[in-house]
Amino acid sequence: MRIAVGTDHRGYAIRHKLIELLRGLGHEVIDTGNDSPEPVDYPDVAAGVASLVSRGEVDRGILICGTGLGMCIAANKFPGVRAAPCHDDLTAEMSRRHNDLNVLCLSADLLGERLIDRMVEIWLNTPFEGGRHARRVEKIRQLEQGLGRP
Repeated sequence: MRIAVGTDHRGYAIRHKLIELLRGLGHEVIDTGNDSPEPVDYPDVAAGVASLVSRGEVDRGILICGTGLGMCIAANKFPGVRAAPCHDDLTAEMSRRHNDLNVLCLSADLLGERLIDRMVEIWLNTPFEGGRHARRVEKIRQLEQGLGRP
């Protein structure tokens, strides 16, 4: 799987460990992250990863900032991107199983390294269930295209 990884200054310290984990699991990593503790604007980082996901150049993306919230807001502005912050094993699993999440947003400030590693593995290995959930994801796509209810 091709995975784009982006971090702002809050997540830069985690980035190298995350990339090492992903490569160790056999994934190709596109690194768009910040390599410094100097402040950067999270919307710029989120746009870099989300645009790759939106255009189909990568299969999934992972974004890390202080809380994961700002990255999520910015990433969801791109068509076809389904981004959400996850904070434990269950949210990581269900985001894939029911929502077909393609951009995982994580908190550098609120999550420990072992939890992040475990969540990422769960998120990567959990399939989308489809069925009634596929119908719901399709409705989200229609809302993006302005085809939903006013």
